[in-house]
Amino acid sequence: MNTIKLRVLTLVVLVAASAPALSESQTVPMPVPDEASIPKGSMGDAIKRGKTLLTDTHKQLPKNVGNGLNCTSCHLNAGTTAYASPWVGLAGAFPEYRSRSGKIISLQERVNDCFQRSMNGKPLAFDSAEMNAIMAYMKWLSTGVPIGTTVTGRGFEKIDTSLMPDPVHGKTIYTAQCASCHGAEGQGTKNPQGGYIFPPVWGKDSFNVGAGMARMYTAAAFVKHNMPLGQGGTLSAQDAVDVAAYFTKQPRPDYAAKAKDWPKGDRPKDAR
Repeated sequence: MNTIKLRVLTLVVLVAASAPALSESQTVPMPVPDEASIPKGSMGDAIKRGKTLLTDTHKQLPKNVGNGLNCTSCHLNAGTTAYASPWVGLAGAFPEYRSRSGKIISLQERVNDCFQRSMNGKPLAFDSAEMNAIMAYMKWLSTGVPIGTTVTGRGFEKIDTSLMPDPVHGKTIYTAQCASCHGAEGQGTKNPQGGYIFPPVWGKDSFNVGAGMARMYTAAAFVKHNMPLGQGGTLSAQDAVDVAAYFTKQPRPDYAAKAKDWPKGDRPKDAR
């Protein structure tokens, strides 16, 4: 009897000792699997189809995309670039709590959030072949990432939200550093074969006001680490905030459902 009690006590102590580790999300390196590791057969076909849907979204899913963007307009290099909201590791991170939704959401819900906001379009059916293909690709991208961990580079780089924006200076930066690709009027650079080589950052073909990128500090974090393309990190945090203050406030589609965002009252100061 004493032996049984001792074993039970030992188990309780071990569980208690491991509780912080289980409750806190551990940060791990972000591995990107080699495409040679994509399996043959139906699963491999789904993974490849998922990648195509995410990199050529406007053309592949015209009924679900309401602007000129692809998912990879923001999730750079097919979702494999650190601090450009990579998809690596997401399969084991969801379901998770989202303050904007005020609840626990699934990865499918998060994907549809992007379709309705960033793509200014319509959600995919959860059981559709397209959604399953996207899930297959994200699961494959998450190969080797332990469940419940956070990869280094998830989301966007942190930026100082106490920085005060100067949109007038931001326009100067935009003209000098951004307009050559994204256009003087934010209209992007069109691809003769359809879609855009460089995406529009405002106007009817850009993301709507409910998108994360329509938030000044979120956009600034993306810009600082990733823009100008191939020269990420060359703008100061203040410059990134200023240019984001300029382009995020330009005309773009509305999103009526944004009125339901942050239902628990923790609305960020840059939310639209």
